[in-house]
Amino acid sequence: MALIDELAEALATEVMEAQKALGPKADRLFMEVGNHIGTSSPSFQEAFMTACRLHMAAERGRDFFEARLKTLREE
Repeated sequence: MALIDELAEALATEVMEAQKALGPKADRLFMEVGNHIGTSSPSFQEAFMTACRLHMAAERGRDFFEARLKTLREE
């Protein structure tokens, strides 16, 4: 993994954890951080935003899978 991806993943993990802990008031924190990053490194901003989107998609997928699995087990 390239350094840019490692750094982006590490920061995205921290930001996603903070968003989850802070609740709805911080639901766009990743956008704020991404915009701030973009002023100094558009490449890093892109890697960070991609990592954040992957985290969010994985969480939505996991939530769906768990709910669907529960439904199937109850049938």
